[in-house]
Amino acid sequence: MRSEDAKLVMLVDDSGTNLMAGKAALSENYKVLTAGSAAIMLETLEWSKPELILLDVDMPEMNGFKAIKILKGRPETRDIPVIFLTAMNDGISELEGLELGAVDYVAKPFSPPLLLKRIELHLLLEDQKHVLEAQKNELQHYNDNLQGMVVEKTKTILKLQNKLLTAMAEMIEGRDGVTGNHIANTRRYLGILLNAVIKSGLWADEIEGWDVELLCQSCQLHDIGKIAISDSILKKPGKLTDEEFAAMQQHVVLGVHFIENLDDGEDDSAFLHYAKIFAGYHHEKWDGTGYPYKLSGENIPFLGRLMAIADVYDALTAERPYKKAFTHDEAVRIILDGRGKHFDPALVDLFAKNTDMFRGIEK
Repeated sequence: MRSEDAKLVMLVDDSGTNLMAGKAALSENYKVLTAGSAAIMLETLEWSKPELILLDVDMPEMNGFKAIKILKGRPETRDIPVIFLTAMNDGISELEGLELGAVDYVAKPFSPPLLLKRIELHLLLEDQKHVLEAQKNELQHYNDNLQGMVVEKTKTILKLQNKLLTAMAEMIEGRDGVTGNHIANTRRYLGILLNAVIKSGLWADEIEGWDVELLCQSCQLHDIGKIAISDSILKKPGKLTDEEFAAMQQHVVLGVHFIENLDDGEDDSAFLHYAKIFAGYHHEKWDGTGYPYKLSGENIPFLGRLMAIADVYDALTAERPYKKAFTHDEAVRIILDGRGKHFDPALVDLFAKNTDMFRGIEK
């Protein structure tokens, strides 16, 4: 049953049927305002400000893209998170919407439980953003004599950040229903590789100033772009067509833009900097045949080359509807065979010396 302090969500769609269905799905958890057009939405916002807007893309007179430009251009509405509702299965249109400031896409006809989880996630992110901003302002008042309190407060923020990352990672994994523990496993594998790099004494210029814990946290966002990929592609049990695979490849670019939207531009955030590298370059290949930028050799950022090994090892050893899991030894052999083709030869050599540490990590 909805609580008295339930948050206000606005649903904007030119279809009366969709408005009724959406309101029925949301009303148990949220207060719901409906608008049959973008113009009505803008009028309503003059007297009521929702916590989140669900905005149909394909509407007559003023579509969702034009409407979000107006929302983001007004100080009083620019910070309201917008989730697009769309029946279009078009990666380019989704990318355009994210670049305009949308936080997510939900395909129509939508699944009510999935829609509720998306709303819950983005409202949580907004709440925690306000919490973090308040804590940041509080920390600015501390001085050197209160260093101990600053340290404790920093630990609290990092703990909160980890919880948010865990929630976001679970959301990503829940999209396709087959990812399993991919996020958790790749974080562990990356940690093994990072520590091996440091102990090797090589790549001194690359690893100067590295914070391994921060790197391992940020790598959890490497597949964040999948949140905007169509369910019909993510949940397909068989092999993807060429067109579907091209759409799936868009998750890399979408992930980078999603992370860029999290950066308010006020801080030099190492966390977001690392996350953007992991998201943007983990599918590049040493021989230049990867995606999305087709970079080759050392033109691929070092962290992207590391993440490629961790990502592929987990993909090989995990079971999927379209394939059985490879054994540890089989996965190692495939990665070694990819030396100088898929992977950085020097990093494959380092991986080969540490393969026993990969064996037995829970799936």
